[in-house]
Amino acid sequence: MRLRQGDFTRETSYAQDPSAAAAAFAAAGAHWLHVVDLDGARSGIPGHGRTITEIVDAAGERLQVEVGGGLRDESAVAQALGSGATRVVIGTAALRDPAFVGRIVAAYGSSRVAVAIDVRDGLAVGEGWATGSPGIDVAVAIERLADVGLTTFEVTAIERDGLLEGPDLRLYERLVRLDRGDLVASGGITTLRDIAALREVGCRGGIVGRAFHEGRLDLTDALAFVASLG
Repeated sequence: MRLRQGDFTRETSYAQDPSAAAAAFAAAGAHWLHVVDLDGARSGIPGHGRTITEIVDAAGERLQVEVGGGLRDESAVAQALGSGATRVVIGTAALRDPAFVGRIVAAYGSSRVAVAIDVRDGLAVGEGWATGSPGIDVAVAIERLADVGLTTFEVTAIERDGLLEGPDLRLYERLVRLDRGDLVASGGITTLRDIAALREVGCRGGIVGRAFHEGRLDLTDALAFVASLG
């Protein structure tokens, strides 16, 4: 399922069987699968542990899975990693308490932790992107988290999310210039040109959802194009 601009009233379902979708991505040659428990992101309590385990099993050894949504304490993180996920993605809890992220990095290593930096009007927001949720300046958020050892930031331009209108290159270029870790872009990525532009501004990767599901971007073509960039 995908949302538009983080709005739970504007959701679209694409596949009834997440495990089958994971297996299809693995068969196509994908290296990473980004999985979000949307119910957990909204409520703060992960509720799809069994499904996550099934997705990881279906992905197999070739496809690494990262999991986010509602991971707001050590127990939830341990459960997600215990499912076989390669990496967890922490959102709301990271903004509230960077020291929490520092403890997770210390326990599992920086390669197994990323933080979702979801940006609306220049502010990093949590709480499942709920309108009116408190936020802090996105650059400040990244600086604070880098200071506790985080090295991977997954930045979503909420205004572009799910609209298939291209990524917010100005936002990503500004944040890359902070030079505080690897930046993974999310929101609006639709074409091979978008991928090339993100590479040009210095992003280490991009998260693509709706464009694949709706046939706007072919996964095989995208993987071959990224490989051609070196």
